Amino acid sequence: MFIKVENLIKSYTTGEITTQVLKGVDLTLDKGEIGVILGPSGSGKSTLLNIIGGIDRCDSGLVEVDKVEVTKLSDRALTDYRRDQIGFVFQFYNLIPDLTVGENVEVVSNISRSPLSTDEILESVGMADKKHRFPKELSGGEQQRVSIARAVVKNPNLLLCDEPTGALDFEASREILKLLQKINKNFGTTILMITHNSAISAMANRVYRVRSGEIVESSINKTMISAERIEW
Repeated sequence: MFIKVENLIKSYTTGEITTQVLKGVDLTLDKGEIGVILGPSGSGKSTLLNIIGGIDRCDSGLVEVDKVEVTKLSDRALTDYRRDQIGFVFQFYNLIPDLTVGENVEVVSNISRSPLSTDEILESVGMADKKHRFPKELSGGEQQRVSIARAVVKNPNLLLCDEPTGALDFEASREILKLLQKINKNFGTTILMITHNSAISAMANRVYRVRSGEIVESSINKTMISAERIEW
């Protein structure tokens, strides 16, 4: 078992109002699998992903990733965990506008302990020919490819994707999903993705449906389909 989440609870307090965002969440994912967390806005799925990724802390419960008990790490150890083990892909690409495609990827490569080759990764995401271009010269889909390259170049154990197709049209979205499937296959990278688009669940090994801070359904796909066949 690569990811184990048990009885995860998280609340936020604003003034005198406390809102419970996660209400005892349980989740597991094996190494090399693709997991998809489905749920509407406000269901708690981003909070869950952020706690698994070490960006946020829970109130109580267990998060274990590759035998590392994330919920017990110090702030310094959490920083190392995020740097060495986790790749993040967000809905909005967060590229540095004054750096080229290659430089955006190398920024992460230079602080990683065992990075992959920048040129190899850019080739694998189909952006080798745009290495010297700036983000403003790229389409949304191309910028997301660079964002994925930046996440993967550090050679992470786990790739966390927060609505990676949310800002893209259908064709660009499907290309990004094909790319994530390719990375999973070629590099053996475990991928956990959150989305509100239920069609994407067909490409996952495991699917978790979240509503109001609880996983209301967990299922295993016996037959996964290729991303190029996904329709919505």
